[in-house]
Amino acid sequence: MNAVATPEDAVRAAWAALESLADPEIPVVSLRELGILRDVRHGADGLEVVITPTYSGCPAMGQIEDDVRATLQAQGLQARVVTQLAPAWTTDWMTDEAKDKLRAYGIAPPQQRCATGRAEGESVLRFVRQVGQPSSAVVCPHCGSSHTVE
Repeated sequence: MNAVATPEDAVRAAWAALESLADPEIPVVSLRELGILRDVRHGADGLEVVITPTYSGCPAMGQIEDDVRATLQAQGLQARVVTQLAPAWTTDWMTDEAKDKLRAYGIAPPQQRCATGRAEGESVLRFVRQVGQPSSAVVCPHCGSSHTVE
């Protein structure tokens, strides 16, 4: 069990403890690498850990909350886990390391970032279906080939 002297020490200790906490559904990547772990802060009631699900109905959120609490408790830290739905999670929050790990695990990660010129976390998406125009190929996460089909 670690003792923390100041709120800043508690925040640093919590970040360090949560750094490698794995996603329960894809254990080769951490919650931080996926962008699910949004913030650790010291509020009026102590530590708060902010998480954002990859989609609003994510069935793993209860497990993620339990894992965050258990990881911090093992370090002698107590925290309130806050689920924040807005701004909505985006693959832009994934680190390059997460994308590399997903690829090695056999999951094709997104290849582009959403560049909008808007405030952080805001995106305007326009969906346009171009009949007869092939979409850009997704690279196979196993062999690297771009000869894939939807």
